[in-house]
Amino acid sequence: MALYEHVFLARQDLAQAQVDSLAEEATKIIEANEGKVTRTETWGLKSLAYPIQKNRKAHFVLLHVDAPGSVVEELERQTRINEDVIRYITIKVDEHEEGPSVMMRKSDRDKRRRDDDRGDRGDRKDN
Repeated sequence: MALYEHVFLARQDLAQAQVDSLAEEATKIIEANEGKVTRTETWGLKSLAYPIQKNRKAHFVLLHVDAPGSVVEELERQTRINEDVIRYITIKVDEHEEGPSVMMRKSDRDKRRRDDDRGDRGDRKDN
């Protein structure tokens, strides 16, 4: 079986529970067709570079998929029909990354940087 990364963007007005439900639906489609999802990452609500269908933000979700090509075709067909998904992309990869994805590492790095900046504000009194 081939390895894929499937990323979809859900509408900004959905609740996190609805986004999780979309990821579960995708997982069910894959597993019903003899594939498997090895990891699901929710990247959260992020700003888009340009509006898509009047959405300025979207919920980003990544699925690591281990399945034959026919399963990916069915997943993309179902995703295309769903009105809550505004964009998607599926990429065939040689192997899945271990640990958190680049997007998750980026948010951790940004958080540490903000925490460091708060410590160097200059509001401490040095005698």
